[in-house]
Amino acid sequence: MKLGMNEATCKENSTLEKDLILCEKYHYSYIEIRLDMLKDYLKKHSIEELQSFFKTSYVKPYAFNSIEDINFCSKKQWEEVVALFTFACEMGQKIGNPYIIVVPTMSDDMIQKTEKEIVDDSVKVLRNLSDIAVSYGMKLAFEPIGNSRWCVRSLEQCMDIINAVDRKNVGVAFDAFNLFLYNKLQNIDSLNLVPVEKIFVYHIDDSEDLPLSELDHCHRLFPGDGVIPLKLITQKLHEKGYDGIASVELFRPEYWAMDPDDVFRLAAKKTKQFL
Repeated sequence: MKLGMNEATCKENSTLEKDLILCEKYHYSYIEIRLDMLKDYLKKHSIEELQSFFKTSYVKPYAFNSIEDINFCSKKQWEEVVALFTFACEMGQKIGNPYIIVVPTMSDDMIQKTEKEIVDDSVKVLRNLSDIAVSYGMKLAFEPIGNSRWCVRSLEQCMDIINAVDRKNVGVAFDAFNLFLYNKLQNIDSLNLVPVEKIFVYHIDDSEDLPLSELDHCHRLFPGDGVIPLKLITQKLHEKGYDGIASVELFRPEYWAMDPDDVFRLAAKKTKQFL
C-alpha cells in the first residue's frame, strides 16, 4: 500500500501549504485534502498554483474530505450538500483528485430510523451525487461510522447500500477506527464482503482501549499505538489484492497541539510497518 496523509490529522495546527511541504519531506505518496482547508488556501493562492505543485511533485492528491450529513436532508440542506459536492468535483477535475469522501448523517434522530428508511434514502442520495460526479470523472467513497448517532454504521450495511446503488463510481471509504467504533471489529470478516475494486480509500488509525460508550474520534492514536488489529487488517487487504492508499486520519487534540513536522514524521514512521 501507499502512504497517505489526511489533513484532519493537523487541521488545527497547519495549512494546506504546510501539509504539502511536509508530505514531500516525509515521503508520503498521497494527500487527502480537506475542503475547508482548500478554501482557505484559495484565499491566497490560485487553483493553478495547486495544479503546478502536483505536476512537479511525487505527492499526488487522492481524496477530498468530506461531504457530510447527506441523509434525510431538507430542501435547503440538500442544496448546500450539492453546492459543496459540485465545488469538490470541479476542483477534483482540475487537480487530478479522483475521490470524494461522503459521510452519512449524524444526529440523535438517526437512532429512530428504520433499516429500510436508511437504505432507501442512502441509495437515493448516492445515486443523485453519482449522477453529478460522473460528468467530472469523480468517484464517491461512502464511509460508514460505527457510533449509534450515525445512520450508516457497519460495513455490512454500507455494502448493502453500495450494491443497491450499483454505480461504478460509488465505493467504500474503509476507516479502521470507524469500523472499530461499531463493535470493536468483532465483525472483521465483513471485510470479505467488499470486492477490492470497491475499496476506494483506506484510512489507517488506531484507538485507545475504552468502552464503546466512551470511545470518540478524539481517542484516535497513531497506527500501532492502540488496540485495533491493524496487522490483521493489512493481511486481509493484501489477500484481496488492495495496493491503494493507507491514509493516516486522526482527530486527536493532543496531536493538534504538536508541531506538524513532528506529527508527519511520527505518523510516517509508525504507519510504514502496516503498509
